[in-house]
Amino acid sequence: MTTPDWAPPGVDLDVPSPARVYDYLLGGAHNFAADRAFAERVAAVIPTIAGAAQTNRAFVQRAVTFMAGQGIDQFLDLGSGIPTVGHVHEIARALSPGSRVLYVDHDPVAVAHSELILRDVPGTAVLRADLRHPQNVLDSPELAGLLDLTRPVGILLASVLPFVPDHDRPHEAVARLRDAAAAGSFLAITHVVPEGDADGTHQAASLYRGASDSMAVRDREQVAAFFGDWTLAEPGLVRTPRWRPSHPDDVQEAAGAVAVAGVGRKAT
Repeated sequence: MTTPDWAPPGVDLDVPSPARVYDYLLGGAHNFAADRAFAERVAAVIPTIAGAAQTNRAFVQRAVTFMAGQGIDQFLDLGSGIPTVGHVHEIARALSPGSRVLYVDHDPVAVAHSELILRDVPGTAVLRADLRHPQNVLDSPELAGLLDLTRPVGILLASVLPFVPDHDRPHEAVARLRDAAAAGSFLAITHVVPEGDADGTHQAASLYRGASDSMAVRDREQVAAFFGDWTLAEPGLVRTPRWRPSHPDDVQEAAGAVAVAGVGRKAT
């Protein structure tokens, strides 16, 4: 495959990337043949996967809207992928024009795309870093130059924790982020669970384990533990379409949802 001019040197575009697979499932154009082929393999075992990606994006938009309504004007989006139309900065700024967003991803192609998309967007920055090493994010000049963690922040972990296996201690990583956040901060999480199409979910996880990234399927109790002692906003940890749906039809999709979602708040 010919490497595009904007792709970082040394990136193997024949290896699928979760960020670019997600972009393809959302109908985006920032993906390659290996990503599209892998996405189709996943869709063969979970036919609703494209809809699940759309549902996840819709939840992020609702969660950001909710947080902005609570006065949050700065966001830390980890595992952000490629910030295409309707992403965090657009939603936040529609409600609070001065909102700031730091997008973080470990995929070099996703970061390169993000830098191009956001190069003329004030109040945004992109950081290449890994959730498994949260201190690198917290100590980064990108974060220091954009966000003020002495004030409440909205932390987004949308569909990224499944790609951090248990041996990498994701609960400890998220706890470090929670500890660094000021009182009144919010944490939004979506995560695949072994409910609904459990067989398809486990088959998809096996596919990811055989590709460039592993995938962990956790139950609700394990997902809830990521919030620590933060208080879950109503309606709690629920199937993604059921979290404060913006349209009645969203609730009808919940039966086939393969992920749960929730938003927690740190006590003041």
